[in-house]
Amino acid sequence: MKVITRFAPSPTGYLHVGGARTALFSYLYARHHGGQFELRIEDTDTERSTQESVNAIFEGMDWLGLEHDSAVKYQSQNLARYHEKIDQLLNNGQAYYCNCSKERLDEVREEQMKSGKKPRYDGKCRDLSLGKAEDTIIRFKTPKTGEVRFDDHVRGPITVANDELDDLVIARADGMPTYNFSVVVDDADMGITHVIRGDDHINNTPRQINIYQALGVQVPEFAHVPMILGDDGARLSKRHGAVSVMQYAEDGYLPEAVLNYLVRLGWSHGDQELFTKQQMIELFELSGVNKAPSAFNTTKLNWINQQYLQQADNDRLAHLLQTRLNVLGVEVPDAVDLGAVAEMFKDRAQTINELAEMGLFLMQPLTGYDEKAEAKAFKESAIGALQAVIEKCQAIDDWAGADLHQLIANVVSELEVGFGKVGMPVRLALSGQAQGPANDVIMQVLGQTETVNRLQNALDHVTAKFA
Repeated sequence: MKVITRFAPSPTGYLHVGGARTALFSYLYARHHGGQFELRIEDTDTERSTQESVNAIFEGMDWLGLEHDSAVKYQSQNLARYHEKIDQLLNNGQAYYCNCSKERLDEVREEQMKSGKKPRYDGKCRDLSLGKAEDTIIRFKTPKTGEVRFDDHVRGPITVANDELDDLVIARADGMPTYNFSVVVDDADMGITHVIRGDDHINNTPRQINIYQALGVQVPEFAHVPMILGDDGARLSKRHGAVSVMQYAEDGYLPEAVLNYLVRLGWSHGDQELFTKQQMIELFELSGVNKAPSAFNTTKLNWINQQYLQQADNDRLAHLLQTRLNVLGVEVPDAVDLGAVAEMFKDRAQTINELAEMGLFLMQPLTGYDEKAEAKAFKESAIGALQAVIEKCQAIDDWAGADLHQLIANVVSELEVGFGKVGMPVRLALSGQAQGPANDVIMQVLGQTETVNRLQNALDHVTAKFA
């Protein structure tokens, strides 16, 4: 059997973390088994579905690299097929028209709850053989006896008695099919073999299996993955990180790092933490999906992203840095090589945005010096050290080939002082901070002209201070 999975989001908002993980699991399972991964847009909710949301889903899937194998399916373009199948059930006596008003249904449910019963439709219209009318809906005639049993790939065997299920609505009064019916028709027509989705759908599954059987089509296998919680145990929300997938791009995360983090939200392979996409495909099995909910942890996501930053190609990081600096409105000086900036900070930064922030001092004029660092480094003895370094910098003909570390070491030797007496004021002069990359690395990135300018500005500042 060829494995065919699908991701079927409703375009009523952005592609969020939970949806992206479901898409990833479906994608990996199909790829692992050499099958197909399909994308379906469930846009029959015309009041809430928007093209903007459809575009956001496409953008998120594309950024994550979750390629689908066929043309995108849209439920809104398949209404004729749903009505054909609804008519099939009506003609076979497996569905019926119902004219119960909302007020009556509310009264029935209220009475049932008062008497301690499970609130559900009481079947009043089930055997009345009503015809189509303006306000009638269509209900599926759920079997009254027997049970529905399925082996969930995550939860294991699940059995539900049919007398626990009511006659669900499969078409509203305006003729629009409901979710539980349209997904069955779509999955059957698309040949979906494995439905992988969130466990909030698990109560729908017995109802849908009854519809599959009534339509005489193959029932797929199911895997209901647990929900994602915040690290405080509460349902995931925006404050935990439940934002648009593209927000992670804007926040400076790499797509492969987000994929790696998502696959570890509820799936494991031994103690391994880092996976390439190909490794995910080779190793992923539904048997590795945990039954318990997973906790979203931003600290863990940051750590994973940092690992990928450290391994990333500097040219790629330079492009991402340029994009981020454009957002910040920062113009990169011609002399500054962003690839070199990436190399300078990628072992320290956790995101592209952090990397950009760390490198801002290389792109923008210094507006001052750290006060504590200045008190230690800009003493009167710094005047001679800065003067000596400036003179040696000005004398260099080939800045790119110069050994700038040795230049500073020579000044230390000539002045017969400790390295800190020269290194500290130079670092503060170049970066405005006491801590940071090595002085020679900063000097190389700044270029000769900017290096001399900053050293001269610092010299003027210290000279005026002790005049």
